[in-house]
Amino acid sequence: MLLQKLSLGLVGSWLGLGFHLMPVWGQGDRSSRINPADLNLRPEIIEESPVLQRWLREVPDVLQDIRSDPSFRTRVRAGYSLFPSTDDASGFYVGVEDLFLGGTSLTVSGDYQASGNGDRTSAGAQLRYYLLPLGNYVNIAPVVGYRHLETEAYSTNGLEVGGRLMLALSRGGAGDISLGYSQVGIGGDESVGLASVSVGYAVSRNVRLATDLQWQIADGDDDSRVGIVLELMP
Repeated sequence: MLLQKLSLGLVGSWLGLGFHLMPVWGQGDRSSRINPADLNLRPEIIEESPVLQRWLREVPDVLQDIRSDPSFRTRVRAGYSLFPSTDDASGFYVGVEDLFLGGTSLTVSGDYQASGNGDRTSAGAQLRYYLLPLGNYVNIAPVVGYRHLETEAYSTNGLEVGGRLMLALSRGGAGDISLGYSQVGIGGDESVGLASVSVGYAVSRNVRLATDLQWQIADGDDDSRVGIVLELMP
């Protein structure tokens, strides 16, 4: 009975908060302040709730918060790579994905990957500008950067131009799928296409496991990479 009374009291208090805020939402007036006495909550409950304290200071624009709060997070990555097209050579991968520049939709990414036998190397950096609100579950970004590629058959470097599609399966980086395609060395003697698919899923609040698939598409010489990557989300 005591638990039921406490539960009913807490639910009633939150309903009271919602009814109190309905006129504020309807008017779009974020400058209005809530009187703590109107909530019928014990002071210790308010003191222990950062969310309540924030709402008491100022009614937030919840819709704008959802739109501007990124549905994906910066990832610092390191892992194992297998190069099936290079005699199944083993190697490694290190990189960072989508380091946000200030509060903008512009991110910087970079990576370095190599096979243990020295036959495959790839290193580069990218700028990505996400065109849709960062809180969307689907987003697209044009990509521009610089990359160096080296295989047994060729070596090329230069401007990298392409695009990226981000599908957030859950907000806050819990899971997502990204697809990308870019062209390296446009206008040069050896232009190479890069296609990639990456799937990441969180195993804790700040740690994820990801699988990468990548293809290098050159004239008469295609290469591939499979990666298992540990991602830290600062």
